Amino acid sequence: MKLVVSRNILILHFTVLIWGFTGVLGELISVSALHLVWYRVLIAAISLYVFFLYKKKTIRVSKEQIWQYLGVGVLVGLHWVLFFHAIKISTVSVTLVTLSSVTLFTAILEPIINRKRIAISDVLVGLLIIFGIYLIFKFEFKYFWGIVFGLSCAFCASIFSILNARMVKKASPSIITFYEMIGAFLVVSGLLLYTGQFDSQMILSQKDLMYLLLLGVVCTAFAYVLGVAVMKELSAFTVALTTNLEPVYGIILALLIFGQREAMSTGFYFGAVIILGAVFVYPYLKTKLIA
Repeated sequence: MKLVVSRNILILHFTVLIWGFTGVLGELISVSALHLVWYRVLIAAISLYVFFLYKKKTIRVSKEQIWQYLGVGVLVGLHWVLFFHAIKISTVSVTLVTLSSVTLFTAILEPIINRKRIAISDVLVGLLIIFGIYLIFKFEFKYFWGIVFGLSCAFCASIFSILNARMVKKASPSIITFYEMIGAFLVVSGLLLYTGQFDSQMILSQKDLMYLLLLGVVCTAFAYVLGVAVMKELSAFTVALTTNLEPVYGIILALLIFGQREAMSTGFYFGAVIILGAVFVYPYLKTKLIA
């Protein structure tokens, strides 16, 4: 049993490392955020469908569930567009740190959506994260819009995470994700049509195609299946704590790959440490208070 848990922890860390690499791929892929997300969700949906065929698993759900999943998929699509656009106009490090504010938004929104009382621990952690974001704004004001888009992306992530937590109790996570990818594909297609970007910019270079396949198949579909598999053996606390390493892994990978381009001010890293520290403390604090 101990060996199984240790193996699953290693798999989970590998999965989080893959998720952290998505930011790097967003910087490496030359097409716009809209085009990037359109290809990503299309590739991920096809990959999951092939996975279902291989497993001989049905994708049938009720009409009500389909509309729910597609609706949440719209939020997922917007989240990724905002995420990759933030990377395009700022840096991987700035985007990943501001994305960590999803804990702050969840602390505020979850009690409102689920009609519960806001916990004191949530308020304290939220204040710490706000202070960290303030420092990043102060020392990296040149990336103002990147920070704004990063925070907007975290806001969307918070809402769809809360909704997913509800839906996953009644249906398979992989089925939910499949329909969410379709919902994301539909909303991004709509945005491309509205902005008139279904044009020659959709043509991919060989390098972009390779990176997008890596992003869609490995970083989205494959990593998701791995992430769900380990949850059968690991506690929710272990998964939550390890997942918080995503921005850490992402920033380290970005520094290794892009070097000086990803270097930030001391104030930025101080703010980042405060935010990430608050995010790490949050699940531990919640567990202690509940216990």
